[in-house]
Amino acid sequence: MIGLTFLGMNMGMSMFLVGLVGYWVATGSWKQAIFLFRTVPFSNASSYTMVVIPLFVLMGAFALMSGMGKGLYDCCEHWLGRLPGGLSFATLVACGGFGAICGATNATVLTMGRLAYPEMKRFKYDGGLSLATAAAGGTLSWLIPPSTGFILYGVIATCSVGRLFAAGIIPGVILLVAYIVACTVLCIINPSLGPKGQSYTMKEKLKSLVGLIPIVVLFAAVIGGMFSGIFSATEAAAVGCLLAFLYTVFTGKFTFKGFTKALGDSVKSICMVFLIMLGAYVFGYFLTATHLPQDLANLAASMNVNRYVIMLIIVVIYFLLGMVMDSMATVLLTVPIFLPVATSLGFDPIWFGVVIVLIMCAGSITPPICFGVFVSSTISSEVALKDVFKRVVPYCIAIFAVTVLIILFPSLSTWLPTLIYGPVM
Repeated sequence: MIGLTFLGMNMGMSMFLVGLVGYWVATGSWKQAIFLFRTVPFSNASSYTMVVIPLFVLMGAFALMSGMGKGLYDCCEHWLGRLPGGLSFATLVACGGFGAICGATNATVLTMGRLAYPEMKRFKYDGGLSLATAAAGGTLSWLIPPSTGFILYGVIATCSVGRLFAAGIIPGVILLVAYIVACTVLCIINPSLGPKGQSYTMKEKLKSLVGLIPIVVLFAAVIGGMFSGIFSATEAAAVGCLLAFLYTVFTGKFTFKGFTKALGDSVKSICMVFLIMLGAYVFGYFLTATHLPQDLANLAASMNVNRYVIMLIIVVIYFLLGMVMDSMATVLLTVPIFLPVATSLGFDPIWFGVVIVLIMCAGSITPPICFGVFVSSTISSEVALKDVFKRVVPYCIAIFAVTVLIILFPSLSTWLPTLIYGPVM
C-alpha cells in the first residue's frame, strides 16, 4: 500500500485496492470481498454521524469567505505586535482562533499567512520565521475544536466527538503557549529576527476588539451549545454552518461567485476526506480478517515491560509515519491497529486520540514531507524553503515537549471532558 502511494496512487484508492485484495486472500472468498466492496463504502458514507464532516468543512469555507480572519488578525496585531517578536505571537494566536472555526490546517496557514506576511515584511521580520510561524500556527486547527483530526479519530475509534473536542482544548492552549515561548526564545537570542511592530493607543486597541466578536460568537454557539447538551456534534456543525453563512450575507461579503467557490472548494475537500475514510474502512476489514490488531494487543499484553515502554514505541512509529505520510491518512490507517493495543494496556481512548492528533500536528511541520511548511512557502517566492525549514525547528521542539507533557500528565486531556460529560461508563 505504501509502495502504491509513493508511485502516485491516491492514498484512499491504494487502501481500497490493498484492502479488497487482502480481504480476498485472507478469507479465500472473492464473493465476500466483492460484497464488502459493494456494502461498506455506501453504508458508512450514508451514516448520519458522517454529516458532521461536510458541515464543518462548509462552515470553514463560509468563515473564510466572510473575512473573519482579517478582523481576528488585526485585533491580535494591535495587542501583541509591539512586543519583540510580537507579530509572530499575533500570527500564532490568530491561527489558533481561526483554526477554532475553520478546522482545516491548509486553509488556516494560507489565510493567516497571507494576512500576516506583508505586515511582518514591513517591519523587517525574518522571512523564514514569518512563514514558519504560519505553518506552525496552522497545526493548532487540528487540536483546537472543531478539529477535523478529532472527528476522523472519533468516527474510526467510535469515540464521542464531543469528548474529543473537550479533550483538545487544554492541550491546544498549552501548545499555543509553547509556540509563543519558542518564538520568544528565538527572538531573544537574535532580536533582528522579530523587531517590535507598530504602537497603538488604548482606544485603537479597544476598537480592534470588535474584530473578535464574530469568531467568539460562532465558537461559543457551536462549542458551547454542544458542551451544554443543547445539540449534538452533528447539529452543532449545522448551526455553525448556518451562522457563518448568515454572517457572510449580513456583512455584504456574499457574492454568487464566492458562494459557488466556497461550495466547490468544500466538495473537493469533502470528497478527498471521504475517499480516504472509505478506503480506510475497507482496509480495516482486511486487518480484522488477519487478526493483526488483536494479535498485536495480545502480544503487548504478554510482554513483561512497563506499558509506557510500549506506548513509547507506538509514539515513535507515529512520529516516523507522520514525517512521510499525510496526517489524515495516517490516522485512518493506523488507529484500527494501535487503538486495541492502547486500550488493552489500560490507556484511555480519548487521551490516546489527543496524543495521536498532537503527533500528527508535528508531522505537518517535520521534514521531509511536511505539508504545512510546503503550503506556507507558497505565500512568498522571496523566501527559500531551506530558511523556512531552519526557522520551524523551535516549533518542532515545542510540539515534541507538549506531547511528552500530555503523555506524562494524562489529566491535562481527560479532566475537561470528564467535567463536562462525566466519567465514561
